Amino acid sequence: MSLVLYGHPLASFCHKVLIALYENGTPFENRIVDLSDESSRADLFRFWPIGKMPLLRDEARESTIPETSIIIEYLEQYYPGPVRLLPLEIDRALQVRLWDRFFDHYVQAPMQTIVSNRRRPEGTADEIEVAAAKATLATAYAMIEKQLADKQWISGDGFTMADCAAAPALFYAETLIPFTPEQPNLRAYYDRLLARASFARALEEARPYFKFYPYKERLPARFRDAAG
Repeated sequence: MSLVLYGHPLASFCHKVLIALYENGTPFENRIVDLSDESSRADLFRFWPIGKMPLLRDEARESTIPETSIIIEYLEQYYPGPVRLLPLEIDRALQVRLWDRFFDHYVQAPMQTIVSNRRRPEGTADEIEVAAAKATLATAYAMIEKQLADKQWISGDGFTMADCAAAPALFYAETLIPFTPEQPNLRAYYDRLLARASFARALEEARPYFKFYPYKERLPARFRDAAG
């Protein structure tokens, strides 16, 4: 198979690319990376010594594509499907890119900061760093709530790359800082994302791995059952 995606089912950034692939039914091999296994680790690092996932390898074009947004734009260019995830019109495309980066930097990043601090040995968490991350999430939620006042998806009526970024970011972030009753637009948007077939598939594939999530007890009920 031409396309090989290196990733892990629990990783939120991997979900972002999986959503894009599933939206358009793009054929690919989903190669799960186990960083504790030397052979699996070497398979990833030979193409991308940085070692971050996800990573897309296009064997047909002998191309290695890192970074989630670049991967999705690459797929749009060389493996387009019926769902256009990046508009052709430049102003709309810029809005999609803006919100894509927004979710990566201001929802995903602080979420991962909080989770990584939870994984530290007892007594070594950086409470100042965690507090700053929580404040960033609260600010991001308020901005998303406002943005969704008259929109079905984050940049308008169509599902885009920005929504691919939003779905996994909000899924995990909500377990850390729950949405409030004063954020009905955000809650409704989150529910639409959960109902989207592409994201539902990515979450279903992640179910066996949710037991490794440090905040598994805060997952939505149907996923807590899978986490054990």
